[in-house]
Amino acid sequence: MYALADCNNFFASCERVFRPELNGRPVIVLSNNDGCAVARSNEAKALGIRMGDPLFKIRDIVEKNDVAVFSGNFALYGDMSRRVQEVLRCYSPSIEVYSIDEAFLDLDGMDVNFDKYAKEISRECWRQTSIPVSVGIAPTKTLAKIASKLCKRYPKLKGGCYMHRPQDIEKVLKNFPAEDVWGIGRRMMKKLEAMGVKTAWDYASLPETTVRMLFHLPGYRTWKELKGIPCIALEDMIEPRKTICVSRSFSKEVTSLQELSEQVANFAEGAVTKLRAQHSIALEMVVFAITNRFKQDAPQTYASKYVVIPDGTADHRVFIRHALEGCRDFYRPGYGYKKAGVVITRLVQEEGFAHSLFSDMAALEKESKLSESIDSIHKAFGRGAVLLGSQGSGEIKMSREHQSPHYTTLWTDIPKTSVR
Repeated sequence: MYALADCNNFFASCERVFRPELNGRPVIVLSNNDGCAVARSNEAKALGIRMGDPLFKIRDIVEKNDVAVFSGNFALYGDMSRRVQEVLRCYSPSIEVYSIDEAFLDLDGMDVNFDKYAKEISRECWRQTSIPVSVGIAPTKTLAKIASKLCKRYPKLKGGCYMHRPQDIEKVLKNFPAEDVWGIGRRMMKKLEAMGVKTAWDYASLPETTVRMLFHLPGYRTWKELKGIPCIALEDMIEPRKTICVSRSFSKEVTSLQELSEQVANFAEGAVTKLRAQHSIALEMVVFAITNRFKQDAPQTYASKYVVIPDGTADHRVFIRHALEGCRDFYRPGYGYKKAGVVITRLVQEEGFAHSLFSDMAALEKESKLSESIDSIHKAFGRGAVLLGSQGSGEIKMSREHQSPHYTTLWTDIPKTSVR
């Protein structure tokens, strides 16, 4: 038996945790540079605001309906996600964090009332974090995701749904759109539409030979899961990334080498932080910068620099140094750079990596200890507690006009109250 815990309208819900007056009011959260709506409360959805709608296109709706608008506060969302996960770990010995707002729980062998258990998990997540969580329990991961969606549709389920009886599964699948089934993508849906398949039940009713021939192993797994046969195992360990990219579009064009260098240095530091978090080292990197392609009357360029790091490292200073060298190589005066980034590739696990016979092991050990010290300081005091001189203030140029305080990740933003 599996459970899927899904945080409802997660980013918007995080904004409401410390602003209870927003309950009942439409809320949207914007993407980087305050571009598009990437999260919407139920009230905002009811107004017709769609996922990905640019802010400038929905400005009238926002102003007319007093919609609360927030810039993305991903430090807050990441921390609130961690808090929800801590609650979930109390209910299962094995948990797979599927995304920032979803996690699977392995309930195999547990002798409990699963309907009450689902509702209890949801209730406890709300009690400890004030984040509404929908919990679906079913024999397979695919059915558990469908069950969790039912919780969002039907408030009377009180946040928990246990779906296991064949007649109940059939009833639900007959009314569940095939395009909303986990594992059925756009390309696959085009084939299904041509075959007249509209619901999850239609897909589950297809002959086995047809499914295996047209949709191969991934589609076959989904087909079996809809029939209640577990085929997608719980992944306790998150597979390390093969590539790490940190890039941003700037709120205003960057024209000076110093400013571009500072931004690139911060991107490199962010990429290395992710690299170190998964205990990997990298052997290659690319730094790039792009001008504003929408300004047809301005000079255009896509500039990049490829760097090989033969010794392999996860040292902050090494990557920042290479990023700055690349930036100096391709920078041209007179160009307005609108976007830049750093891509780290050829990642291998740090443990067991064999360095070259000609590597200076003493120097590598010193670099490793310094980076470990930086990690410790960042863990204790937050990102940005230690900045190399080339990072400037450590601020990345983005539009964040509507960003809420970092309530749980910055000492200066911790909510204050007075006791009388």
